Amino acid sequence: MKIKRQKQAKKTINFYKYNFSFREPFQILIDGTFCQAALKNKIQIKEQIPKYLMGEVQLCTTNCALKELEFLGKELYGAKIILQRFQVRNCNHFKSPVPASKCLLSMLEKTNPHHYFIATQDFNVTNDLKKIPGVPLLYIILNTIVLDKPSQSSLDHVQAVQMGQLVSPEQQQRISSLKEEQGVAQKDRERRGKKRKRKQSNPNPLSCLKKKKKGLPTPPLKKMEGEKKRTRHKKHKRGTEESTPAAPTTQ
Repeated sequence: MKIKRQKQAKKTINFYKYNFSFREPFQILIDGTFCQAALKNKIQIKEQIPKYLMGEVQLCTTNCALKELEFLGKELYGAKIILQRFQVRNCNHFKSPVPASKCLLSMLEKTNPHHYFIATQDFNVTNDLKKIPGVPLLYIILNTIVLDKPSQSSLDHVQAVQMGQLVSPEQQQRISSLKEEQGVAQKDRERRGKKRKRKQSNPNPLSCLKKKKKGLPTPPLKKMEGEKKRTRHKKHKRGTEESTPAAPTTQ
């Protein structure tokens, strides 16, 4: 039975790895109800969760979950001691704490960007968590830790991404990071800030043709050559006349 349970857990973990980019060390967000159930069933959380998930984990909680156990009093003192051993993640309710159920939901936001596993025994919280895609749930049943199967919202989200209807949050982050690296995001912002300039269209090629000048037609080349020859001939005759001596006069 234990081998079958680990195989099912491995299959579920691979689902979240491939579709929602979960990586080790897995972050396990724990509330007081889970610690109380582990105390009653004598479960060592630090030892058994890493073995069950077959990987390195980081056990953590929130300040609101600790405050809730302090408010409930001595009955949950043992659960409070267990919960104090884990790392405390910062939430938005440091000055005004809220119930642990609301705090867990606020930590996940709409897409669980920090890839938290949630360990809780609160039935109302699990119903709300199943509406958020990509949230693995851990709870205790019959002295054993169980990783719940992917919720219907997670399955629908994966199917929509595969059909090309949605872009996963991881893909959006990759696209934005690539834009930042290549400077495309900065160029897009600059383009949006600047007003669009009207493009100068190229002139019509027919309008660029040279206009013909109106005037007298140029004389043909033959006439010009003839005139040049005549002028040269006349100059030659004048030269011969000046060179011949005048005849002597008789007295």
